[in-house]
Amino acid sequence: MIDLSLDRVLNLLARLDSPHHRLPPVIHVAGTNGKGSVIAFLRACLEDAGYRVHVYSSPHLVRFAERIRLTGKIIAEDELEKLLGECERVNDGDPITFFEITTAAAFLAFARQPADVLLLEVGLGGRLDATNVVDQPLLSAITPIAVDHTQYLGDDLSAIAGEKAGILKPGVPAVIGPQPPEALEVIRRRAAEIESPLIVWGEDYAAQPLRGRLCFTAGSDELDFPLPALLGDHQLANAGLAIACVRRLEGFRVSDGALARGLVGVRWPGRLQRLGPGPLTGLLPEGAELWADGGHNGAAGRALASAIQPWAPVDLVIGMLSSKNPEDFVAPLAPFARSIHCVPVPGEPASLTAEELAARIAPFDVPTRTAADLRSAFVELAARIGRAGLARVLVCGSLYLIGRLLAENETLPV
Repeated sequence: MIDLSLDRVLNLLARLDSPHHRLPPVIHVAGTNGKGSVIAFLRACLEDAGYRVHVYSSPHLVRFAERIRLTGKIIAEDELEKLLGECERVNDGDPITFFEITTAAAFLAFARQPADVLLLEVGLGGRLDATNVVDQPLLSAITPIAVDHTQYLGDDLSAIAGEKAGILKPGVPAVIGPQPPEALEVIRRRAAEIESPLIVWGEDYAAQPLRGRLCFTAGSDELDFPLPALLGDHQLANAGLAIACVRRLEGFRVSDGALARGLVGVRWPGRLQRLGPGPLTGLLPEGAELWADGGHNGAAGRALASAIQPWAPVDLVIGMLSSKNPEDFVAPLAPFARSIHCVPVPGEPASLTAEELAARIAPFDVPTRTAADLRSAFVELAARIGRAGLARVLVCGSLYLIGRLLAENETLPV
């Protein structure tokens, strides 16, 4: 169960000698979609410029330790186990959530190992998220806001934006990605109340494709970069937001060359990622491509549809949690789908069953089948693809499903 509050984590951090007050300079990132991608771009650019970068992100795909990176490397399993044990002993049985104790352990790790910057991703919402105990970040950023996690944040976009805007801090600059007008209005109002300077997409900066390159503009500046390695038009906006963040960082020197190399060298598993050889790709006919994307809400579905439109028709394998809206996610994808195989999300009690998911998306009139698991779906797909020639198979609907896909295909994030 998720119980949004700051009291529990603040009490635990106080007993741990307040590691959240001894962190490297923080870039705090909230939003609905694109947080992880923006952080991946930031990490790639800053590391290319020679900076030591810590990262806190969620959820993980295959290994829990992926959530914590210390100067570029995933934390060692034994080190993380010791940190979590220390936090549990100090907490002494008091109420605490899974994310809160993980955040406390991460802050201990970040405070104890020197770095130049910490890229800190909000887990859920912002205002009452455990990461929001950092009261003076170097910079804040808010990626595109959409309706998601309605059971915790509400189903009104303005209310959700208010939760995301809760990470803004007095006097701390904030870079704002593309937003619906009602969300941007809420962000502006909060920023004005606390005098947080805003750098707003479409007003203070923008990024768009131009002749096979990425054109970034900010005021009178116009910079030319290679297209980012992460695919999809939505990643152009994420790259632009990251560039705007880097340009606003005080005390950091990041050349245009480092930005360019970061854009093409970025890696972020499970986001429109093509999988290489492995046990699952081996089930598909030679020449078939297997892709993965963890998008799971309407906005992510629209971004994904834009990316796969040139590939159509695509065979989809979808699994989703019961807290999500399959209709919103599948609607933009359906016109480009040749078939849909519905599967449960393994190991997730809140998963929709394959049959429940199939019933929810039946109105889209795409040939839909159910399968017990990914392997079964791939076996059936292979038989059909064998008669249809070249194919692209896209697994999507849940980052937890993508984590299982990567694990079963032996494609581990590093």
